[in-house]
Formats: sequence, structure tokens, C-alpha cells
Amino acid sequence: MWQRIRTIPSILKRSGHLNGAVRDATVSRASSRSLIERSPYRLFPSTVARSSYFGSFSPPKGSHLGCWRNMSTAASVSAGSKEGFKLLVTGGPKAQKLVGIWLFGSAAWVFSMVILGGATRLTRSGLSMTDWKFTGSLPPLTDEDWIKEFEKYKQSPEYKRVNKGMSIEDFKFIYWMEYGHRMWGRALGIVFALPFSYFLRKGYITLRLGLQLSGLFALGAGQGLIGWWMVKSGLEEPPSEYIQPRVSPYRLAAHLTSAFAIYCGLFWTACSVVMPEPPAESVVWVRGAAKVKRLALPVSLIVGVTAISGAFVAGNDAGHAYNTFPKMGDYWIPEDIFDMKPLLRNFFENTSLVQFDHRVLATATLVSIGALWWSTRRLDVHPAVRSLLGSIVGMAAVQVTIGITTLLLYVPTSLGTAHQAGALTLLSLMLLLNHTVRKPSLSLIKSLPQVAKAIR
Repeated sequence: MWQRIRTIPSILKRSGHLNGAVRDATVSRASSRSLIERSPYRLFPSTVARSSYFGSFSPPKGSHLGCWRNMSTAASVSAGSKEGFKLLVTGGPKAQKLVGIWLFGSAAWVFSMVILGGATRLTRSGLSMTDWKFTGSLPPLTDEDWIKEFEKYKQSPEYKRVNKGMSIEDFKFIYWMEYGHRMWGRALGIVFALPFSYFLRKGYITLRLGLQLSGLFALGAGQGLIGWWMVKSGLEEPPSEYIQPRVSPYRLAAHLTSAFAIYCGLFWTACSVVMPEPPAESVVWVRGAAKVKRLALPVSLIVGVTAISGAFVAGNDAGHAYNTFPKMGDYWIPEDIFDMKPLLRNFFENTSLVQFDHRVLATATLVSIGALWWSTRRLDVHPAVRSLLGSIVGMAAVQVTIGITTLLLYVPTSLGTAHQAGALTLLSLMLLLNHTVRKPSLSLIKSLPQVAKAIR
């Protein structure tokens, strides 16, 4: 069989179908063997192996979509090697696909939870429910029930200082917003736990994956407690009659950070299930990916810090402090950014400084992402990495545009919610980039040629 394979390059060479780079990579017996060992058909001879989890279509000639198909089939490279990694899911490609769909679906659910939470805050609905039960409770179903809930709300500081005279119909709106947010979170627990139990019973979940998912489930259960801890701070009387009741910005930041952590954990784990190995067609591309990774990690940190700083903007209602851009009022740096003492409290609670910090961080995010793209534009990397870098630059520009528009229009609910969604989308792209440029297993690296074959 090897003799037949060795004759193929010579035939192609005579017919002029091989260029110099591809000819050098395919003529030798060792290169031919490495190409066969890297084939996705080596472990999965069935037709299932011919498709990826991102689609079973064949992209048109010259299209870069083919590079994404290879990303999810990379697991077949070293699954049988002693030097290879251990898959997170057993049971073959079908089990990997099912678990991957479940985890991506759970991550999307958390994404929707973050967006719904942002809308709840922007409509000032979060303090409409003045009690909390871990198991949840039925909503008011009769007029008598609604009057009872409304009376509870009338005892809260928010009603007395902000919504005094509110009609029961307006109360129903903010109540349903907060109730929907809470119950959507509890529904996520069921959506996560039932498939988890099923996959455990089927034996698809390995010990390593089981521990990771158990930790995420525990963090999700604790998120409900963090949410009530946050809401409770808004039900307390403010220290001054001139201060409007609102939740603690520190607790809001903790609640948002926890939600982001759960989402990132689910998203990363889902990517690891469907793409156990990063896309790698040559040693040159692996080296290029390593250089991108060194730059992508600090940029990802800036993106995350900027997103969390938005929680302090929301918690302090700092979005309404200055609604001009690029200046803050008549100044580039407002004079009142150091009015509050001590300095640490001033940094996190002074509305002017909080908005100023968020502006600076947002600018740093846009500049750092642009620098990441610029510094990697000449690197020889996988087309999937190149595509991700371009998408990140575009998303960063869109996010900054939404943020500025939201500020100038005095934070409308629709744009404020879109801005929060944009932050999580940008963070998702950075996560995917870091996952794509991670180091391949030793067995995969050993099987790679120096130069990549032409993209079909």
C-alpha cells in the first residue's frame, strides 16, 4: 500500500498539479504517512466522520469555511496515541455532538440570563419583589394576591422615594420583569441538571468533565443566593434622604462577575468537548498560534475588566453623570472625580470617576484589540485564527459605537441592554480565540508537516 501511495506524488508532479511547497511536503514517505495519520477518517471510517459539528456541507472552492470544519475533527488525530490527550466525552462522535449541543445551549441560556438581568435593572424592576425563596414561588394569580404584593412593595424605600403614587398596573410590569428573571434562572438549573444526569447514566461524561460541570452547577446554585444578597441591599434605607434606593454596586459587580464566570466556564468546556484539539495543519501554524496566544491573553484580561467595570457604572447610575462625548461636560477630565473620601471608596462610588474609568478602559480595550490585530497581521496562522481576529476587531468597534450612542441618548433600555450583550459577545470571541490558539497535544505536533498543505 505504501508503494502505491508513493507513486501518487510523482504522477501529480508530472501533470503539474503540485506547486513547490506542496510537492516538498508530500513526496517523501514520511510526509505521506503523516498526512494519513492526521486524516479524520483514520479513527472514524463511517460517514459520520466526514462531517463536523459545525455543519456537514462542503464549502465552495477557495472558501475559508473549510478551516472551521477541521476544528471539530481534530480529536481524531491522537485519540489512540499513548502520548495523546484524553477526551472529555466517551461514546464516539455522536456523544460528543450531543454533549456539545447541551453545553452550548446552557451557555446560551446564561447569556440570555445576563441580558434579561440588564433589562431588569434598566427598568428598575429588581426591587419589586421584597422576599425570596430558594425554590421559588407562584406569581400573584388573583386581584387579592396582587394587592398583597403591592402593599409589600409600598413598604420599601424605592416606592417611598422613587415610585410613590405608582399604579398597580405599573407595579405588575416591574414585578413580572423581576419574577421572570428569577424563574428563568431556576429553569436553567433544571435544563442543566436533567441532561447531566442522563449523560452520566449513559457513561458519556468522564471524571474530569464531571468534576468541572459539578463545580459550574454549584456556582450556578450559589448565583441565586448572590442575587438575593444583592437585592437585599436595595431594600435597606439609604443613609441620606437625598440618595435614591439602589443595590450596592459591589454586590451588583459580584453578581455580574459570577454570571460571567459561569458563562465562560460553560462556553470554554463546550468548545473543549467539540474541539479537543486546536486547528493545526503545520508546525508553522502552531508557532504562529503560540505568538497570538501571548498577545491575546492580556487583551482578554482588559476586555474582562472593562465588562466588570460596567457593573459599577450601572450600580452607581453613573451612566447619567455626563451624557456628552468625547468630553465629560466641558472637561476632558472632570474636576469632581476626587471629591469623595477615602480614595478607594471614591474610585468605586464616585459617579464621575466611575464613568471616567469605564471610558478609559473601553478606549484601552479598543486600542489593545486593534494592536493585537495589527501585530499579528503578518504571522502565518490558521485561517480560522485570522477570521477570529477580524471578527474581534469588528465587534469591538460595534461595542464602542453602541456604548457612545447609549451615553448620548441618556441610556435607553434597548441600547443599554444591547451594550451589555455586546460586552458578553466580545468576551465570547476572545474566549474562542484563546481556545483556538492553545497548544496542541504532543502527538499532534509530531504528526504535522513543516508547511501546511493548500486549503481546499
